[in-house]
Amino acid sequence: MTDSGAWVTGLGATTPLGGDLPTTWSALLAGENGVVLLDDDWTEGLPVRLAAPMRVDPATELPRPLARRLDRCEQAALVAAREAWADAGRPEADPERVAVVIGTGVGGVRSLLDQDDVLERSGPRKVSPHTVTMLMPNGPAAWVSIELGARGGAHTPVSACSSGAEAIALGLDLIRLGRADVVVAGGTEACLRGLPLTAFAQMTALSTRQDDPGAASRPFDADRDGFVLGEGAAVVVLERADFARARGARAHARLAGTGVTSSALHITASDPAGQSRAMRLALESGGLAPADIGVVHAHATSTPQGDLAEAQAVAEAVGTGPAVTASKSMTGHLLGASGALGAIVALLALRDGSLPPTRNLDRLDPGVGLDVVSGTARSGSWDAALANSFGFGGHNVSLAFTRADRGPIGPLSPGC
Repeated sequence: MTDSGAWVTGLGATTPLGGDLPTTWSALLAGENGVVLLDDDWTEGLPVRLAAPMRVDPATELPRPLARRLDRCEQAALVAAREAWADAGRPEADPERVAVVIGTGVGGVRSLLDQDDVLERSGPRKVSPHTVTMLMPNGPAAWVSIELGARGGAHTPVSACSSGAEAIALGLDLIRLGRADVVVAGGTEACLRGLPLTAFAQMTALSTRQDDPGAASRPFDADRDGFVLGEGAAVVVLERADFARARGARAHARLAGTGVTSSALHITASDPAGQSRAMRLALESGGLAPADIGVVHAHATSTPQGDLAEAQAVAEAVGTGPAVTASKSMTGHLLGASGALGAIVALLALRDGSLPPTRNLDRLDPGVGLDVVSGTARSGSWDAALANSFGFGGHNVSLAFTRADRGPIGPLSPGC
């Protein structure tokens, strides 16, 4: 029987909880906090100074001459992709059959803003000649493709906060269409600067709980008041099943199906109908039924209306039985990288039989009605999971994963 899914053989991340995936995963399971109150000089006078910066500066993980030519979001993407590629065993594949899909919501906005400051302060001769390649949204995908010698296409979904998840969905499409044997897919974001923080604050999207940063991000909690802006990158390696089997690859999980919809309703408002439709499409695409889903990684940013809308959508699509978690309670909102990190959390829950708790869930909003894991990690044995990701503009993405030993053509070597 032909497997229409893709096998996840490599994982990598750099986040507010750690500079690599093992550190991040351990911190997530422990319910640790990555949110801080920024005290840099440039934050003086900002309406909100809460943020979740990467725990490890990605520039320190790269050769200095290279790091100086990259925006911080490009640095993060390269660090995460290197880890994922190594974790996959550096697959030997025809370079023309290896593709890269790295999404971002904003791109190199730090470089854009920093170089504009240079222009105004010191004049045009001081502006970096690398500015264009640092600020362009396709930069992360381009640099990863150069790093890996991938010639099967370098793609950049830019769909706000769903960009990373849509990148993974596109990766499965490329494999199903026969255009690639291996796809390196994920998301990256690094826009902790005055203008982005102020802009989100002005639309009242951010938490203002500055007296207690560790308690600021609180998805599904009755006292939530907005999200915390974070940064980071998360990347997976997807492989066509027969290609992975032929090389004796280790599999962490299987990407069974995807659902991508557009609400066409409002530029910022959440739409439960469009979100539940994405989840149903992911199930249909993966040959799954609602009853198969044991875990849901919720988009759950900690906004008053967004969390309620998603709770309604989850209940409509798969019921109230699955165990639900929301890692943004610990990492903040990584924007274009958040969907990729959420996907990794969902598939690792299947692999390891352990689901991270939702931090700061002191009092579940009575309108949520889901089994949201809080306090401590929950152990279990689940066969399938959904990872949701939604973005401004009405972008809705849901990814369906199954355990590595539940593929229709039999297991690969299980992940460890």
